[in-house]
Amino acid sequence: MSEYHDPVMLRESVDMLNIRPDGVYVDVTFGGGGHSREILARLGKKGRLIAFDQDADALANAPDDKRLTLVHNNFRFLRGCVRAAGFEQVDGILADLGVSSHHFDTAERGFSFRFDGPLDMRMNRNGGSRTAADVVNTYEAEQLATLFGRYGELDKCFRVANAIIRHRSETGPIVTIQDLLQAIESVTPRGAESKFRAKLFQALRIEVNGEMQALEMMLAQAIRLLAPGGRLSVITYHSLEDRLTKNFIRSGTPDGKVEKDFFGRASAPLRAVGKVILPTEEETERNPRARSAKLRGAEKLFE
Repeated sequence: MSEYHDPVMLRESVDMLNIRPDGVYVDVTFGGGGHSREILARLGKKGRLIAFDQDADALANAPDDKRLTLVHNNFRFLRGCVRAAGFEQVDGILADLGVSSHHFDTAERGFSFRFDGPLDMRMNRNGGSRTAADVVNTYEAEQLATLFGRYGELDKCFRVANAIIRHRSETGPIVTIQDLLQAIESVTPRGAESKFRAKLFQALRIEVNGEMQALEMMLAQAIRLLAPGGRLSVITYHSLEDRLTKNFIRSGTPDGKVEKDFFGRASAPLRAVGKVILPTEEETERNPRARSAKLRGAEKLFE
């Protein structure tokens, strides 16, 4: 399991749930099972945990524990799957939105520019969904530029998009990681290659897996699923995730606008628990992938 994922802010994120031994909790990003195991360690015999992961590789990490129900599905289907497991409400929901070390370190998954391999990037390889290669070979320049600007926050997006269009028309389809790196070589800023490539790969990964749409759906369902007093604990890794999470905590909506009743009173269903929490210096030294992590917590106020 340690090779699969080193759980980020393990104690802090599970502390945020304020776990009751007989409560019902959800880990929407099971991965290597680190957060789930910590939740189980704090539950009593009557406690229950429902964990989600769309990646079949993660299922092998499941502990033999009758209190655990492991769901092989995307967390965008949170509420329906929890209800199918027999629960109308839960006492806490945890999400660690980071891509696991397993994905970055497995060349054939195509998540990292450190290796060569197929340009895949699918979290769920059994779903028949498009790959990153499909995106770079079929999207028009405007679509690619919008994608790189929105999800990668890249400058000069059209230059990057046009370089890809030119490469695939002159050289042929872009099917491997090296193909993509060659396609963008002329527009890759010298001295900032790794940062530029990381943003580009992030944009493609988010697009391939519909990550922002799934996160918005999950957060909206989480608010409905939580019992009053229930807790939400979310670890984000880039500004897009963090902004969306912060908006839902502030207002219960993706745009952050707080709705008001007839008398002008705010009706946000959540309240933030404390301030944003960052990993310690010790943790970032031990696990460099924790450097960009932010933990936000919230509590459900009413139905």
